[in-house]
Amino acid sequence: MDKKFIFKTTLIWAEDKRGRLSCPNKPQIEISTPPEFKGHGGHWSPEELFLCSINSCIMTTFIYFAEKLSLVFLSYKSEIEGEVTFEDGKLLFPSVTVRPVIEIKNGTDKEKAKQAIEKSEEYCLISSSVKSKIIVLPKIEVKAD
Repeated sequence: MDKKFIFKTTLIWAEDKRGRLSCPNKPQIEISTPPEFKGHGGHWSPEELFLCSINSCIMTTFIYFAEKLSLVFLSYKSEIEGEVTFEDGKLLFPSVTVRPVIEIKNGTDKEKAKQAIEKSEEYCLISSSVKSKIIVLPKIEVKAD
C-alpha cells in the first residue's frame, strides 16, 4: 500500500521571539519561545505543540481502533508531560508520558479499551516518528450507573 500524504503549515515571524502559525481554513496560532528560554508567556510554544501533537495523535488513533473494535466509550481525557534535559550538548525530550483516562459504560468492554489504547500507542504516526520514548499509562474506568 503506497500512500503518500503531504501536510503543510506556514510560519511568519511577528516580532521579537514570536510568530504566527497557520494553514488553510484553520485559525492562526500565536507561538513564541517559552518563558523558560527567555521568551513570552501567553502563547503556545514549540515544546507545548510537540507534546500536543503526540497527545492528540494517540487520542485520534485510539478513536480509530475503538471504532474498529466496536468499543463504545463515554469519555477520553489525557494529560501529557515531557521533561527537557540537556544531553550531548543538545536540549531534548528523552521521554514523554501520556496518561489517558478512558471511561466506559460496560465492564465487559475493558479488554477492548485496553486493546485500543495499546494499538494507539503502537500505531500513532507522531509518536512513531520521534526519537523520544513515549510511555502511555492508561487508566480505564467503568462508569457506575
